[in-house]
Amino acid sequence: MIESALWGLVGGASLVLGGVLALLRTWSPRAIALVMAFGSGVLISAVSFELVAEAWPAAGVVTGVAMAVGALVFFGFDVVLSRRGAPRRRRATAAPAAAAMVIVAGAALDGIPESMAIGSTLTDAGGVSIAFVLAVFLSNIPESMSSSAGLRRSGRSARRIVGLWVIIAVVSAVAAGLGYLIVAGAPPEFVGAIRGFAAGAVLTMVASTMLPEAHDEGGPVTALVTTAGFIVAVAIGGVPG
Repeated sequence: MIESALWGLVGGASLVLGGVLALLRTWSPRAIALVMAFGSGVLISAVSFELVAEAWPAAGVVTGVAMAVGALVFFGFDVVLSRRGAPRRRRATAAPAAAAMVIVAGAALDGIPESMAIGSTLTDAGGVSIAFVLAVFLSNIPESMSSSAGLRRSGRSARRIVGLWVIIAVVSAVAAGLGYLIVAGAPPEFVGAIRGFAAGAVLTMVASTMLPEAHDEGGPVTALVTTAGFIVAVAIGGVPG
């Protein structure tokens, strides 16, 4: 469990990094968008090969049903956050100050299924999925950069902003540890359900927030960068077979 939590902390640490980077200087929205596009490709690849492809042979249709449930649950929470002021919470440009705290809540929502997925991969014989940890790390940076700018404009101190991201990084670590505890020693069908749930939530998050917002600022080239991220993740993690 401790190892799993540490890997979750590694993935969530980029929230702190992104917050610090946003406080140090102003970054090009296009550059942030391209990082987001690359992270999207890595996440799609990691979900496909590190979660679904590993779970489906053992759990079958249970994995698919769990994916649908995970997608619906994430979608429901996402709709609530959007109506409260964060419809584009990963946008590369600075978030409005009024929506910044909602965006922070959104970061926690995004991070929980990602971190649980990290914890669930640690039960495999090959250890944690480095490709998935990398995907989570990259996808978190533009999100925290965006909301940190809004928080700063609203008058919050740099110490408080960084402190918020530290708290969410710790939550990510706890979620990863729970992800490991839930699947450790569990039947294949149950493991498949947990991984499927996380996969569905993460894919929905990528489709609803990361890719649209990356394209808004990065333009058509984001498609190529997304594909590059997918290829790099396959090269790092390999394809199960």
